[in-house]
Amino acid sequence: MRSIALRVVAIGFLIAALPVAAGEAPHLDWSQLMDQSVQSYDDPYRELARDQLISLVTVARLREKAERGEFIDEDRLSVETASLTAAGIDVDNLIAQRWVVAERRERAATSGNKEVDGREVMLSGFAIPAPMDDDGTATAYLVAERGMCSHMPPPSPNQMVRLRLPDHWRPQAIYEPVRVSGLLSIAPTTRMVRVVDGLVPMRATFTMNVSSVETPGSLRGAEVSQHMASKASHSRGSAKDKHKH
Repeated sequence: MRSIALRVVAIGFLIAALPVAAGEAPHLDWSQLMDQSVQSYDDPYRELARDQLISLVTVARLREKAERGEFIDEDRLSVETASLTAAGIDVDNLIAQRWVVAERRERAATSGNKEVDGREVMLSGFAIPAPMDDDGTATAYLVAERGMCSHMPPPSPNQMVRLRLPDHWRPQAIYEPVRVSGLLSIAPTTRMVRVVDGLVPMRATFTMNVSSVETPGSLRGAEVSQHMASKASHSRGSAKDKHKH
């Protein structure tokens, strides 16, 4: 099983590395889908150790319950607060910033690069089958890494693309490596899709109306056709040489 998985990943890398012919849509890297202008922001929580972050969350929740008039463990609140303060952490300041930071994180995860909105592009990744749209169009989701949304958490919405597929192609298996071309649009969607481990919320910033698909099978077919054409051309050349002699 491990060798099969490695082979699938290797094929995915090969598809991404294929040269783009002149006149074809530009091949995007996944980082080009993000709005880079909102990726850098002040996030004081990044500097906290895991146990400190857990303590801070505990303090925030206990305070919220107290504000609602609910019973709380005041001794625990005092102990957690004192521990954070002794570590030089400004508890009040960090708790006051939590919604601001949450908004910044959400913006960084969901904002799409407007420069690629409405453009014909090419993108390589791994396809996850999904139900049809309401209009009957077959769909799938494209992610950058095999295992996302099942063995790993879903990627940020701006690192997932909802694919509206042409009639001639459907993914034959989950995480099928593909290279797709089509019209890319910033059109945020959310849908529950059954993946390996059950229903998963698929949040995608982008939608692509796919016009062409390249898979390992189609690439092998193209290689065979090219090889046969080359052999035929060579045979014709040899026949001409013999005729001359």
